[in-house]
Amino acid sequence: MVVLLGSNKIRKLEICLGMGLVCVSVLTACTQANVGPEPTTNPQISEESTAGNITDGDVLDNSSKATDTLSGSVVRFGVLTNDSAVSVHNRYGPLLDYISETLDRPFELVALTQESQFTHVAEANLDFIASNPLASVQIQRLYKTNFLATLERPNTGSQFSGLIITTDDSNIETPSDLKDKKVACVNFQTAAGGCLFQIYYLLQNDIDPFQDFAEFIENPSQDNIVFSVLNRTIDAGFIRTGQLEKMARVDLIENTDEIKILAPKNDDFFFTHTTDLYPEWPIASLTTTDPELAESVRALLLSIPDNHPALKAANLSSFLPSENYESIHDLIETLKLRSWDAQ
Repeated sequence: MVVLLGSNKIRKLEICLGMGLVCVSVLTACTQANVGPEPTTNPQISEESTAGNITDGDVLDNSSKATDTLSGSVVRFGVLTNDSAVSVHNRYGPLLDYISETLDRPFELVALTQESQFTHVAEANLDFIASNPLASVQIQRLYKTNFLATLERPNTGSQFSGLIITTDDSNIETPSDLKDKKVACVNFQTAAGGCLFQIYYLLQNDIDPFQDFAEFIENPSQDNIVFSVLNRTIDAGFIRTGQLEKMARVDLIENTDEIKILAPKNDDFFFTHTTDLYPEWPIASLTTTDPELAESVRALLLSIPDNHPALKAANLSSFLPSENYESIHDLIETLKLRSWDAQ
């Protein structure tokens, strides 16, 4: 049975339609891809602000002018950033190089924030957009974008999930044990795998985090949420799949043995997880995008050779035909997130 949020919960979430707050990220609730090497050639990019300091629609000047062989107007490709414009360029610049060179058309990489992505789509300032699934579906509901493909990551494929973690020796054994505990997540409005997947999961299990927890706080850093659990300054935390392994890989934590994942699903997904699995980031075109160009980009994404350097830079294994995002629609409507009543 799907549980609807009452008006009091909606106020606490502060994510009703009309708030002007954009929903999702991943936030850090979405996976931070490995930073690849600087590309040797780059899509055309103009500079709108200081590199690394993301404001509305930052575009990083990462190249000289596009080559003279490229024809047609510049195609603007927006990508949501979880960190910096430089990082977005390092990850997606080689992919846009490949698309630009193959289609003989200049592409401009636009680094987007949680806020600016909605504005840029509303004002038709982009031709394509790559964002986390929650924001992507919200944008689609509002502005009728067309999903072309879904990215596939190494090991985890085209899905990801959320975890509820505590210490290995904690007496928290079931979701109901979270009652009267102090819990942290990334962001009540925008973090899918780092907050909203878990809220949705708990509501479906008759637990209201905003009513039943002793304290429910935001912490924008998933690293810090893990540290806070280990330091016992909070009782439990919400993070996305792959976060623990990433921290162990870069020696932020020694191993994952001291962490317990609450109510792990019994499935064959690569990472142990608590919530249902949800589809990964889609690539979308706008209603104003030339349909022939959109189809060319879609076909090109689906046919990129395995082990291509552009995929490696973005920490991807391939692009797949667009996944079914109905589960994200259900989450939006149940929690009454932005765009939940969009016609």
